[in-house]
Amino acid sequence: MNIQDLLAPEVMILDLQATTKRAALKEIIASLYNAGKIRDEQEFLEGILAREAQTTTGLGEGIAMPHSKNAAVLTPTIAFARSAKGVDYDALDGQPVELFFMIAVPTDANDTHLQALANLSR
Repeated sequence: MNIQDLLAPEVMILDLQATTKRAALKEIIASLYNAGKIRDEQEFLEGILAREAQTTTGLGEGIAMPHSKNAAVLTPTIAFARSAKGVDYDALDGQPVELFFMIAVPTDANDTHLQALANLSR
């Protein structure tokens, strides 16, 4: 799997306005919805929040990789967002998150999200 195939320019946010974790997630999810990558913002948000409830996807060093394998996803996509101010995200290192890579894959996508996580982590 090639990361470039999943990164969609139409869902990139280069100046994320959100200042809280939930607002950041919602802003990124709205970009996925507006680009036709997901069919339901609330359903996808619930999947993201369920994953966050297990443990934060704020990895540290200013990076977060929220992800959900979800029935609301129409097209496997990675949405990128950048926050100049940083977002309090409950990251593992306690520092603000500036770079977001939100991975959205349909429930029938086998291990696409795991491959995307592994490739992005490198």
